[in-house]
Amino acid sequence: MALEPADSSRRHGAGFAGPSASPPVGGRRKPSAASEAWGRAQLDAREVEFSAIRAQGAGGQNVNKVSSAIHLRFDIRASSLPEDVKDRLLALRDQRITQEGVVVIKAQQHRSQPMNQAAALARLQTLVDSVAEAPVERRPTRPSYGARQRRLEGKRERSLLKRSRGSGGDIDK
Repeated sequence: MALEPADSSRRHGAGFAGPSASPPVGGRRKPSAASEAWGRAQLDAREVEFSAIRAQGAGGQNVNKVSSAIHLRFDIRASSLPEDVKDRLLALRDQRITQEGVVVIKAQQHRSQPMNQAAALARLQTLVDSVAEAPVERRPTRPSYGARQRRLEGKRERSLLKRSRGSGGDIDK
């Protein structure tokens, strides 16, 4: 059996992922100034409810004994998020948001509860971040004169090309 290149302790099957490849487990990283500048809404950990369940799918003998998957539940209406963020979250057409306004996320990608918990929290944060900043109001504008002329010229050229393909088409018009 060959040793893997990143495994300096001469153990087999340690994998190539170093410590920087895995997400932080247990605690949350302090948000950077750049993320706060973009209107990142912070979640209160006390408002998030976790429950451990058994993961679905293949996994051998261990899958029936260990509850490593995580169900995350987050009640939008009862949260401490700003009202405008709550309204935009509730208006989302997302299958993870129930009619009662509860976000339900199931995480079972990893083999350990803490990693699944971190993955579920990251997905919830991504969902909240997607609506944290108010959308920019669109100002209706008109196409310029030059843009209209270019569009009509392109239509004329396309029309001539299509007319020339047919039998007996008069190109001189």
